[in-house]
Amino acid sequence: MPDLTPDVLTRLREAFRRCGYDADGVVSVLGGAAHAALGRGEPLPALHASSGAGQLGALIRLFLLGRPEPADSVVAAFAPLSTDDAVAAGILVPEGDAAFRAGLDIRPHGDDEGSWWVIADLDSDHSGRPVDREHVLGVGHASLSLVRATSRRPVGSLLDLGTGNGVQVLHAARHAERITATDVSPRALALARATFTLNELDVELLEGEWFTPVARRKFDQIVCNPPFVVGPPRVDFTYRDSGLGGDDASALVVRQLPSLLTDGGVGQLLASWLHVGDEDWSDRVTRWLPHGTDAWFVQRDVADPALYVGTWLRDAGIDPRSPEGLAKAEAWLEWFAAHDVRGIGFGFVTLRKTDGTPTIVCEDLRQAYDDPLGAEAAAWLDRVDWLRPRDDEALLGTALRVPDTVVLERIDAPSDEGWEPTVRRLHRIDGPGWQHEVDELASALLAGCRGMLPLEDLLELLAAAHGEDVDELRDAAVPMVRELVRHGMLEPADGWQEGAQR
Repeated sequence: MPDLTPDVLTRLREAFRRCGYDADGVVSVLGGAAHAALGRGEPLPALHASSGAGQLGALIRLFLLGRPEPADSVVAAFAPLSTDDAVAAGILVPEGDAAFRAGLDIRPHGDDEGSWWVIADLDSDHSGRPVDREHVLGVGHASLSLVRATSRRPVGSLLDLGTGNGVQVLHAARHAERITATDVSPRALALARATFTLNELDVELLEGEWFTPVARRKFDQIVCNPPFVVGPPRVDFTYRDSGLGGDDASALVVRQLPSLLTDGGVGQLLASWLHVGDEDWSDRVTRWLPHGTDAWFVQRDVADPALYVGTWLRDAGIDPRSPEGLAKAEAWLEWFAAHDVRGIGFGFVTLRKTDGTPTIVCEDLRQAYDDPLGAEAAAWLDRVDWLRPRDDEALLGTALRVPDTVVLERIDAPSDEGWEPTVRRLHRIDGPGWQHEVDELASALLAGCRGMLPLEDLLELLAAAHGEDVDELRDAAVPMVRELVRHGMLEPADGWQEGAQR
């Protein structure tokens, strides 16, 4: 276990600040192209760019490139922390008599407001061997996706369940007054504590499985990146395997998390679910929900079982072609086949405790988009709040408008009479880029939604203009309008907060 004392971390922080080893400093030295190449696992451009960068270059080569560095340059870069103390703490490892390698992965991580450092174990590429069972993962794609999917509205108390290296806490510190972080792994807690100390953050850390360390407590917000890998009930690596079979880990978190939320509190997590036989995945995940919970399940991807197994073997540094890899893959795929698993879904879950009639929505969101999902999740809950007290009559009496961020795409095909519309598609050009195909009547209705007339009046005008039955139009329009409101493609003329129930 690394001996990362507050004194050692204080001196390490001083060295990092003196050298400019932060998110901006690294990008400044490497430049955009080399930094992007490093993110793709291509180190050579970064190696060349760091060669003339003095002490900062030495830190980049040590921690980001996993290269040995001459002792004299390490001594200079680490001052006032001596290399003897850094070795004793596990930060450095001697490489022969005159060089050092990194013993831990310590790298800058930033957002629009500033930069932190995250401490984790070396990955298999840098260590040269498969990772250990108690390996503490660095900031990977899953961690970053949860960062982007988390609402950043101010809260009093926040729980990070299964904190790992602590990266979710770093971002939570921007908007939460009090933070509690838990993990089942003593090593993860030790590295997370070091991460928080290095960044001068005061965080309550608790050890234990799942929600046991915080039983009978309540939080305004809970974030969780659980060990969501699905398959046989085993634990090869603590950071990803729960010991529960199938998707039971995700089910456990979804089932128990709402009981630890304050009234109106929000939980956000990554999750995986099985696609079994002909069962609809939405039926499977909604069975996990406790009573009185708003839920938004967003499926970002569905993986083929063979691809899934190969990906996670490589993640642990195991060659799928090796004897070990072949044995693990065979057992894993046999388990999938025995349980009729045809795919593995992955995505985000937003949960909120509510006293009203819960809103539960499961939807695919597999298209690429740029905006963080966290802001959209918070806005989705606002829109659910707005819709909940409004029955069909109230909705029909509301004046709605199409936001400026929504456009209508029309695809025309040649016909005997010229160009004839074949597709009308509504696009939201911000957020996750929702799309809805609409027919001629729906597009005409939306053209009239400028916030002036209530929906009922627009439907009567539309029925008269097109010779349609107004009752039939109303029955077709109301569910469509509710869906468009939930997706932020229609909004009330007087704003979301008017009449919203919290």
